[in-house]
Amino acid sequence: AMDYDHNKALLLELQRAAGTGNDRCADCGDPDPEWASYKLGIFICLNCSGIHRNLPEISRVKSLRLDFWESNLIEFMRNHGNLWAKAKYEAKVPPYYYIPKSHDCMVLRQQWIRAKYERGEFVDTGVCHDPCSAGSREGCLWKLGKGRRQFQKRQFLLSAKEGLMKYYTKESKVPKAVISVETLNAMFQVEKIGHNHGLQITYITDGQTRNLFVYHESGKEIVDWFNAIRAARYHYLRTTFPNLPEPELIPRITRSFVKEGYMEKTGPKQKEAFKVRWFCLDSQERNLLYFKNPLDAFAQGQVSIGRKDEGYEVRDDLPQKVWVKKKKPVITLVTPVREFVFICDNDRQQKEWMDALNGVITQL
Repeated sequence: AMDYDHNKALLLELQRAAGTGNDRCADCGDPDPEWASYKLGIFICLNCSGIHRNLPEISRVKSLRLDFWESNLIEFMRNHGNLWAKAKYEAKVPPYYYIPKSHDCMVLRQQWIRAKYERGEFVDTGVCHDPCSAGSREGCLWKLGKGRRQFQKRQFLLSAKEGLMKYYTKESKVPKAVISVETLNAMFQVEKIGHNHGLQITYITDGQTRNLFVYHESGKEIVDWFNAIRAARYHYLRTTFPNLPEPELIPRITRSFVKEGYMEKTGPKQKEAFKVRWFCLDSQERNLLYFKNPLDAFAQGQVSIGRKDEGYEVRDDLPQKVWVKKKKPVITLVTPVREFVFICDNDRQQKEWMDALNGVITQL
């Protein structure tokens, strides 16, 4: 029992020790990790420990507080630790590679952990990751068909060199769509697509945002596609804006919507019946898009959002002559052209949307 308590105290001391990086999960950065891999010598959070548990050949996990730690394991942890592991396993993470955080979907976190420890993708072998070749890829993805009926297998081709992505139907020699990397974006949408590997690809065609919803059965394959799109985007941005500093360039590679969900909206006269719509807020493009259904290819409309000094504002009340039957929380988005009125389901939803919209209005 003395050994047990003594070793536990040593371990928790190690977890808090300055200059070790052990106070945050080695894989997703979550604070105060309560688990550790005694095979890799790293401290990890509960969520990441579940992924490690499925890789017994490369990792073995224990709880810092609930399990007994032998003295030799404590010694091993002392000689390794998170910063040591980072220097070894993350030596060559390319700038375009997406490093997931704790809130990211399972497949991203899983493949990040596998890429690091199982496949050793970022160990320093002296080979450089070239974004142009990394941004070239071809293969099949399941794509949601017209009318949101079913997913069909489609051939996709990405070329960073050409700055294009194309996809083909089975029969066609001519691509169904030719997408410029300039407006290409990708984000994981697990709940929305209803698949653990669901990816939403967006691009601009004829001045409109177009959505493609795809997945692949293999987690590795879909994450590789995501990072290939990021590599192609990085190559494009680096070439187009050679003087843009890396910290400003990285967030522009791909982005997720800052908020999405259902609200009700009325028309421009503000006398039309309120209709339920699916809204997506894109802070980089400063756009609020709205769709009849979450999986529609095209938006029904969009609201451009400028800055406060340009006359944009978010209010939690109704414009003067507008009357709403339901006693539900409202949002008025004031623009120089007109006022947009939305109804939310509850106060929490109203607050989240107002915070998100204010975030765009106040950003430079």
